[in-house]
Amino acid sequence: MDCIVRVENLVKSYGEIKAVNDISFKVKRGSLFAFLGPNGAGKSTTINVMTTLLDKDSGQVFLNEQTDDAYFRNKIGVVFQGNVLDEDLTVKENLIYRGALYLKDKVAVKARYDELAKYLNLYEFENQRYKTLSGGQKRRTEIARALFSNPEILLLDEPTTGLDPETRQIVWKVIEDLKKNHGMTIFLTTHYMEEAANADHVVIINKGKIVAEGTPAQLKDEYSYDRLKIVAKDKKALIDALEKMNKPYEKIADQFIMIVSDAEEAITMINQLRENIAQFEMVKGTMDDVFIQVIGGENHV
Repeated sequence: MDCIVRVENLVKSYGEIKAVNDISFKVKRGSLFAFLGPNGAGKSTTINVMTTLLDKDSGQVFLNEQTDDAYFRNKIGVVFQGNVLDEDLTVKENLIYRGALYLKDKVAVKARYDELAKYLNLYEFENQRYKTLSGGQKRRTEIARALFSNPEILLLDEPTTGLDPETRQIVWKVIEDLKKNHGMTIFLTTHYMEEAANADHVVIINKGKIVAEGTPAQLKDEYSYDRLKIVAKDKKALIDALEKMNKPYEKIADQFIMIVSDAEEAITMINQLRENIAQFEMVKGTMDDVFIQVIGGENHV
C-alpha cells in the first residue's frame, strides 16, 4: 500500500490522562480516510499532533516518510472545526492575506485566489465581510484557505457540523471532486456516520485507543445487523406467530422490528407471515450500528 501518512505508537498525555494511548494507523495516498470517535476520544489531539500544533510524548508521525515539522506544514491543509479567518476582513482580503504566507509573488497569489474562487464559487460573496457569511459560505472559504498551498493531504475536522443538508451536499461535492479528479488524500473526522460510509478506510478511536478499523463494508459485516420491519393486519396474530418462531422483536408504534441475519432469513419470514403483512421493509445495517456497537461496548467495560 502506498501510504502518505504513517502513525506509529503515538502517545500524548495531559497530566495523568492519556488522550492518545499508543495508536498506530496508515493512510493510503489518494484515499478518503475517516477518523471517528465520541467527544474526548482523542481525535482532535491526534490531528493537532499531525499538524505540528501539539508536541507528542512518544511515537512518530510520518508524512511521505518525512518527520520534519516544516515539511508537514507545507504539505498539509487543515479545515478546523471552528472558523479561523478574520471576521472583519472580506473573503477576498482574508484569502489574499493568507495566500501571501505561502506564495511570495503577488501575481502567483492572485492567480491562485482566482483559481480557488472559481472552483469554490466564491465570487458571488468575495467582497462581503467574513462575519456576514452563512455557515456554508464560511465553510467554502475555510476550504479555500486550506487549499491555498495546494496540499497533498487535506484534514477536515467535522467540516459539515451545523450545516443544513443542502449545504452539506455542496461541501461533499467539493470533497469528492478533490479526491476523484485531483488525487488529493482526504483525512476526515465526522459525527455523521453516513459520511463515514463513503470512506475507503475507517478508524474508530475511543478513550485514546483504536477500538475498530476496516472498510465500511468490513465494519458493517462485523458490527451491524439487518432488520425486518413489519406492519401487521392483526397484531395479536403476528405476536403469536413470532413467539412460535421464537423470534425476538421490538415494537415501535405500529411496527414490529426483528433482527435478521441476512436477506434470505427476511424472505423466509415474509413468506411465513405474508397473509398477515400490511407493510414491510428490509433495512440494511448502517455505520450508526457500527458506531453504537463499538463505542457502546467500550464505554460499558
